[in-house]
Amino acid sequence: MPRFHLTWGTGPGVVAPFAERVEAHIEAGLIQPRFRHQVSHIITQGGIVKGVSGEVLASDDAPQGARTNRQEIGEFEVYAPSVLVASGGIGGNLDAVRKNWPVDRLGPAPRRMVSGVPFHVDGRMIPITEAAGGHVINADRMWHYTEGLRNWDPIWPNHGIRILPGPSSMWFDARGDRLPAPYLPGFDTLGTLREILKTGQDYSWFILSQKIIQKEFALSGSEQNPDLTAGKWGEVLRARLLSRGKAPAPVEAFKKHGADFVVADTLSELVAGMNELGELPLEETHLRRQIEARDAQADNPFAKDAQLIAINAARNYRGDRLIRTAKPHRLLDRANGPLIAVRLNILTRKSLGGLQTDLDGQLIGADGATVPGLFAAGEVAGFGGGGYHGYNALEGSFLGGCLFTGRQAGQSRAIA
Repeated sequence: MPRFHLTWGTGPGVVAPFAERVEAHIEAGLIQPRFRHQVSHIITQGGIVKGVSGEVLASDDAPQGARTNRQEIGEFEVYAPSVLVASGGIGGNLDAVRKNWPVDRLGPAPRRMVSGVPFHVDGRMIPITEAAGGHVINADRMWHYTEGLRNWDPIWPNHGIRILPGPSSMWFDARGDRLPAPYLPGFDTLGTLREILKTGQDYSWFILSQKIIQKEFALSGSEQNPDLTAGKWGEVLRARLLSRGKAPAPVEAFKKHGADFVVADTLSELVAGMNELGELPLEETHLRRQIEARDAQADNPFAKDAQLIAINAARNYRGDRLIRTAKPHRLLDRANGPLIAVRLNILTRKSLGGLQTDLDGQLIGADGATVPGLFAAGEVAGFGGGGYHGYNALEGSFLGGCLFTGRQAGQSRAIA
């Protein structure tokens, strides 16, 4: 399956060809956009979906992704032979995330999380669709990240940004114990989430060097990757290969301003800063013992440390060696510093379950029958059928499910 983890042009690059087609259809009179129209009811007649109704909201010039007003200035009804729901998941609604949290598989829901999606991704359309005959399955299947940062320049409430980590940062739980393999940066997302929550805490730590952050840290979001968003190789080379010892500018901004970063010249100073951020006190001697054990193998190409083995394997691929994976080095050697610690928060993201549909995207009700005139696509339908990824997923493949389910519904004979 094609992966879309970091596409050329990032989000705007993905959207551009679709936006062009929509704009052409608007000019041709085939599409009528209804901005600031909030759907609160799916209209049914005799068990058949006939349209939607709701409230017209006051205009709002907030930037994209920011929370907008919900001031109602009118009502509307729109009638159509088919209605397709494509409203996304529940990641912006932390109460809904906790309500559906898979305690049996991941442990108790985190007390504190940051939101990896805008406020409007709140699952509001799910009960509205259920009232029209739809049915939710696999609601406990979800995909959240362990490497979340509090955004120092937020767009939406509780705005979190995810680190897309390379393989070299040392990962510790809230008690200061190094996470065992396979719970390494970039390996097993849900397994690592479960391992972190075992401690009774909802955060963990990266400890790394300046040499690691400058080569291995990337951040989620088109605004955090201006070089890739611009779609210009010159910008990519300047930002990631010609940085003169610095990470890309958005990463350096987080290092300087982010509430979750500690930067220090010595481990003693680093631990003191970490203890100001964490709930559990950390012991310098315990951390030093683990870092020194790792450092002792850093220069050995035949290292037995599982993480160093993974780093050396990654560097066998030219692309990772050039722009994604730092050469192994000793973290406590001041020549590689300063030292950096990052408090990592649980970051909400994707709903893997959702509205049950058939292969054409048509809703299936609780009785197993299709709902005439009602369809769903994308994350609100669990990226396909109500959860085709299962409990896990191939990272970077979610967008494919959105595109494919929309295509299937649009080309099906069932939709009018």
